Amino acid sequence: MSPRPAPRGGSRVALAFFLSGAAALMYQVAWQRLLFTVVGVDVESVTLVVSTFMCGLGLGALLGGWLADAWPRRILPAFCLVEAGIGAFGLLSANLILGLSGLLAGASHATAAALAFALLLLPTLGMGATLPMLVADGFRHSGNVGVSTGSLYFINTVGAALGACAVGLVLLHWLDLRQVTWCAAGLNFAASLSVVAIALDGSSGRRAAHGG
Repeated sequence: MSPRPAPRGGSRVALAFFLSGAAALMYQVAWQRLLFTVVGVDVESVTLVVSTFMCGLGLGALLGGWLADAWPRRILPAFCLVEAGIGAFGLLSANLILGLSGLLAGASHATAAALAFALLLLPTLGMGATLPMLVADGFRHSGNVGVSTGSLYFINTVGAALGACAVGLVLLHWLDLRQVTWCAAGLNFAASLSVVAIALDGSSGRRAAHGG
C-alpha cells in the first residue's frame, strides 16, 4: 500500500490554527471586560461570556463538520473566509458591545444578557467551526484522524493559552480593550492569509493536471 501524501502546507496550517486560538482567547478576555459596562461586574456577566463561547464552539463544531462533508475540496478556502469573517467582526466588536449599553438603558438584566449572547454567538460559531474543518482536511491527506485531531487541538490550545496570557500580563498595560480586539482581528487575518497560498497552490495544481 502506497503512503498517503503529506498534508499541504502543514506548517502554515499549524501556524494558522495557533494564531486562531490566540485570537479567540484574546477576544474572550476583552469581550468579558467590555460586557462589564453592559451587564455589570458580577457572576452573571462571567457566565454569559463563558456560556456563549461554549455554546458557539459546540454548535460551530457541528457546522464545521457539515461544511467539511459538503465541500471536502473547498475546506481551506472556507477556513480562510471564516477566519476573515471573525476578524471583520473583531474590528467592530468593541463598538458593538459598548453600543449595547446605550441601547439597553433601563432594560432588564435578562434582556441585556440575551442581546449580548446573540451578538457574540455568530463569531463563536466561526471559532468552533475551524477545528473540524482543518481536521477533515488533514485526514484527507494523512488518513489518521487521531493524529490530525490531536496535533491541531494541541496547537490551538497552546495558542489560546498564550493569547490569554498576553492580554492579561502584557497588552492591557499598553493598550485599551478596543485595541486588544484589533490585535486579535489582526491575528485572524494573518491566519486567513497564511492558508490562502495553500488553497491557491492546490487550485493551480488541479488546473495544471487538467491542462496536462
